[in-house]
Amino acid sequence: MTVLSICLALLAALGNAVASVLQRRAAADEKAGRPTPKVSWLFHLLRRPVWLWGAGALALSGACQAAALATGPLAVVQPVMTTELLFTLVVGSVVFRSRPDRRTRWAFVAMATGLAAFLALASPSGGRSTVPGNRWLVVAVSVSALVLVLVVTALRLPSSPRAAVLGTATAIGFSCTAALMKDAIGRLTDGVGALLTAWQTYTALGVGLFSFLLLQATLRAGTLVASQPALTLGDALLSVVLGAVLFDEELALGLRIVPEAAALAVLALGSVQLARSPVVAGQGKEDMW
Repeated sequence: MTVLSICLALLAALGNAVASVLQRRAAADEKAGRPTPKVSWLFHLLRRPVWLWGAGALALSGACQAAALATGPLAVVQPVMTTELLFTLVVGSVVFRSRPDRRTRWAFVAMATGLAAFLALASPSGGRSTVPGNRWLVVAVSVSALVLVLVVTALRLPSSPRAAVLGTATAIGFSCTAALMKDAIGRLTDGVGALLTAWQTYTALGVGLFSFLLLQATLRAGTLVASQPALTLGDALLSVVLGAVLFDEELALGLRIVPEAAALAVLALGSVQLARSPVVAGQGKEDMW
């Protein structure tokens, strides 16, 4: 089942990458066309088949992520979702006909190796399908306070630090969304009605929307290079913690914690270098992103 959840998480990450590239492609084509007012430009964009294909890919990605969370530990699924950056590089290179340089290819290998090594060493396993309400209460208070502090702090910072701090807050939101989604899906054993009436289902939608809006603020605050490490590692690390605290998932720590930290460092360095790639950062040679 863990292998199945990894495959589904990879498909979800691929879907996110395809959606990002296709919708940026559509936006670039619309921008290159005749000038239109901002609202009209949005309506024109919605009528573009490429943009709609991107929206379809995003919907498929959400379904794959939900299935991955239903079949595997949170501490596996969310770290694997960081491969979206890798898929963005591959898909973007094809769509925008921009070949990555040697440094970018090495960053790709480093990020993939770091992720694989961390998952192999930590070996997340076990866990329950649903979470007792009292656990959610403690986590909700703690996480809400942390996100509030991060957002308020970010307002006082210059561009790059602000992007990093907001990226951390965004990562927290996405990891909590995934945890809520997993808890909601776990209630399907009691029937579809249990899923539709569970507060986790609607809270996941609300937190997910908030996190999406926070991501837009993060991307506007500074470069992708500044925010990507926090987005990549923040989501992965907090998901590992939430998996243990909420779902009783088990991790292999002990003496392995040193090589696990090294694997995460390699993952972080790879993500930073990938974020510098013009294809990923949205600075392709055609200036279409």
